[in-house]
Amino acid sequence: MRFRSAALTVIVFAVAMAFMESAVVIYLQRALAITPDQLFPLRGPEVVGNLTSIEVGREAATLLMLVAVGFLAGRRWVDRLAWTAVAFGVWDIGYYVWLWVFVGWPPSPGTWDVLFLIPLPWTGPVWAPMAVSAALIGFGLRAAHLTAAGRPPRVGRAVCGAGLGGGAIVVLSFLANAQAILEGGLPGWYPWPVFWLGMATALSAAVVAMRSGAGNSPKTAA
Repeated sequence: MRFRSAALTVIVFAVAMAFMESAVVIYLQRALAITPDQLFPLRGPEVVGNLTSIEVGREAATLLMLVAVGFLAGRRWVDRLAWTAVAFGVWDIGYYVWLWVFVGWPPSPGTWDVLFLIPLPWTGPVWAPMAVSAALIGFGLRAAHLTAAGRPPRVGRAVCGAGLGGGAIVVLSFLANAQAILEGGLPGWYPWPVFWLGMATALSAAVVAMRSGAGNSPKTAA
């Protein structure tokens, strides 16, 4: 029951937060008289003024909120991290779902988007962050369930290093076009082989961690 109630709470929160996030983005675009298909090239300070710094602050606040709900839902560091991953994944996918419901954007998974601005612009086709989010939801729920059952995943140095390394490779794929974007250009080719290399590395680490938890007895894990 603890797992189910926590899952319901985190998912409902993330869906509601995604609704709010997509609404804010629509309001901002309407205020700037642009449409979602006019994201590139990014508007400079002469057009948006101090909105860029406000947007960066909003993104940081969003991440803090997702981490906070993960910590509130979990009791140990493993399930707190797991619930944070679930919250992030549901929020990210929900954001695009709500945008599509509101304004019909993105028209396809291959549509390019500005994902984050911290510390540089992250860009990529919509399918890429949604693939990351789907993995976060799946493995996050699995890790939280194992922890609730008294069999928390074991995350050793090798597994942790592989997970962080894979995540870093994925982030590098999102930053591949950052320089061109900052110079007022358009995003070019997305380095999907780099993305899938990072995903494969991180997912392999997650699978190893999940198997280590599933193989533990509740008595041993306690």
